[in-house]
Amino acid sequence: MSNALDQIAQLEARVSRAVVGQQQVVESLILGLLCNGNLLLEGYPGTAKTRSIRSLAEAMDTGFGRVQFTPDLLPSDVTGTEVYREIDGEHRLDFQPGPIFNNLVLADEVNRAPAKVQAALLEAMEERQVTTAGKTRKLPRLFMVLATQNPIEQEGTYPLPEAQMDRFLLKINVDYPEADAELAIIDLVRGEERPKPAEELVAIGEDAVFTARDEIHSIHLSDAMKHYLVDLVMATRHPEVHEGPLREWIEIGSSPRASIALDRTSRAAATAPIWRTRLSV
Repeated sequence: MSNALDQIAQLEARVSRAVVGQQQVVESLILGLLCNGNLLLEGYPGTAKTRSIRSLAEAMDTGFGRVQFTPDLLPSDVTGTEVYREIDGEHRLDFQPGPIFNNLVLADEVNRAPAKVQAALLEAMEERQVTTAGKTRKLPRLFMVLATQNPIEQEGTYPLPEAQMDRFLLKINVDYPEADAELAIIDLVRGEERPKPAEELVAIGEDAVFTARDEIHSIHLSDAMKHYLVDLVMATRHPEVHEGPLREWIEIGSSPRASIALDRTSRAAATAPIWRTRLSV
C-alpha cells in the first residue's frame, strides 16, 4: 500500500470521527477528492452537510472558502473584483480574489442565489478558471466545489438548471442518522463543548491527494467494463429498447460527462480495500 493512499485512509478516518452517522457522506467526499470532481449534497437542515465539508478542510489544513448563497448575492461576491487603491500616490486597480480562489469551496444553499451567481460558480467548476475585468485567472490545482441545498422551503429559491447538474461528479442525498448515531452525536458535541488539550495531528498534505490521483489513474479498466459503463449511459438515452418502466422514469439521457464520471469513480472505488470505503450504488 502506497504512503499516499495510507494518508487518504487516515483522512477518511479523521473526518469520520468528526461526522457521526453519515459514513456514506464521508466516503463520497473522499471519493470526489480522489476523482478531482465537484459534489452536490442535498439534505435536511442539521444533517452535518457543512460540518462534513469543514472537517475535511481542517483535516487537510488547506485553503477553505465558504459562500452563503442568498438572493442578493452578486457574481463578484464569489469570483472577486477589482478594488481601487492609492499606494504611495499611485492610483491603481488591484484584484481582490473572492472565496472561489480556495482549494475547497463550500457553496452553502446554492439554490438560494439567482441564476447569474450560479452561472459564475458553474463556470469556475467546469473551466477551473475565472475571468474578471478581461483577465483570466487560474484556480488552485486542488480546487473542489462542495455545494449544498435544502430540499424543503423552495419558496424564493432558484433551482439549479437540469442541464447544468452533470457538472457535479456526484449528488449525495444526506438523510437523518439512526438512533445509535444520534446518541453518539450528543456525546460528541458535549465533548467538544468542554475545554481539552489540543490534539496533535499531522495534516494530510495536498501532495498525498495528487499522488493518490496518479495511482488511481493508472488502474486498468478492462474493455468489458468500459462497454458496461457505456451500456449504462446508452440505456438512459434509449430507454424504449429496454423492458420495464425505464422509459417512464427518464426524460433526457445522460451526457458523455456521465461516462467520464463513471470511469473515474469506478477506478477510485476499486481502491476500497486500501482506503476502507465503498461506493454505494
